[in-house]
Amino acid sequence: MFRRGETVPFTFIAEAERFRSNVTPPPPPRRSFGQVTGSVLVGLTIVGGLVGSLLVGLPALDLEQHGSSAGESSTAENR
Repeated sequence: MFRRGETVPFTFIAEAERFRSNVTPPPPPRRSFGQVTGSVLVGLTIVGGLVGSLLVGLPALDLEQHGSSAGESSTAENR
């Protein structure tokens, strides 16, 4: 009689842990034109918001800051 080296009396229990199915799941349904368009519009809105915030914030990142240095020098010259 053919005997396996496994200590489990029921071999199907031991094999169930390493069982792999050869059945593949069906492919996901294709997205409609409206869904693709909505995704593109959301992406463009996010990118536009990031670019806009960068353009609005660039003057604040300027190192020379003409406004505060000009005000300080004019008060120092008037004294």
